[in-house]
Amino acid sequence: MNTNDLRIFEAVALHSSFTRAAEAMFTVQSNVTARIRSLEEEFGTSLFERNAKKVALTPAGEVLMQYAKEITHLLDEAKREVKNIDVLTGSLKIGCIETTMALRVPTILHDFGAAYPHVELEFKSAMRPELVQDVHDYKLDAAFVSGPISISGLTQEIIHEEQLVILAHRKAASLSSELSRHAIPKIVVFDQGCVFRERLESLLSAKGIVQYKPIVVNSIEGIINFVEAGLGISILPEQIVSSYYAAREIKTFPLSKSLGTMTTVLISRSNRRPSKLMQVFIDMYKNQSKHSNVEQSI
Repeated sequence: MNTNDLRIFEAVALHSSFTRAAEAMFTVQSNVTARIRSLEEEFGTSLFERNAKKVALTPAGEVLMQYAKEITHLLDEAKREVKNIDVLTGSLKIGCIETTMALRVPTILHDFGAAYPHVELEFKSAMRPELVQDVHDYKLDAAFVSGPISISGLTQEIIHEEQLVILAHRKAASLSSELSRHAIPKIVVFDQGCVFRERLESLLSAKGIVQYKPIVVNSIEGIINFVEAGLGISILPEQIVSSYYAAREIKTFPLSKSLGTMTTVLISRSNRRPSKLMQVFIDMYKNQSKHSNVEQSI
């Protein structure tokens, strides 16, 4: 077995076809078939179930796939670090939730790009469950999510804490009056899987409110617009509101420490040490967050 065998194995699994895998690997189908047969002989088991329409991984193949992803990922990383020992280069794929994307990503992209022009830094915004899965599947190198988190195969590092606040339109006298304004309260939220939505629903549950109407939007700007129009309440980090929407026709209400404090952690695979590139990124991000918090307190 060699590393190219594993890449061919991954290609067959990805395309569910020996023919398409051969095209993707710029080789002939007979070579793909031979390499898979060699792997199956070496491991003493079938790795694919074959039928007339497509091929699919067997349970043994599923296990090997996790190791194959890890091995090829580590080899690629080793090549980058050894080849460019004196120059920081390569790529990082980082996941984050919507508010992190809006508040911190633009500055880190600018600063990191200026300091390390040979590094390709890519961000993906998504809900926490998708980000966790992408890190687990090696689609992302790391991701910023709400913590704490305890998932086998992943490790976490606390990055910062932020305070959440309830948002209502400017004329709201109090949170209680706003919740009682309609027979069925309305909340303006992201889709299922959003930590802010979970916190807001927990607040309603604690107040004995089991019936409410969610208005689902897909951006922070959308949340602000709907709340400003008096269509419902919402919840966001206080820093987002004070930094970008202080002049809007909205009012904020504080939350208890337990409900209103959100800890952001950086998750990554626990079976590999942070690369030099990843460590440099983490250090720069922490420094940016520290300076941002100091400016907010001044």
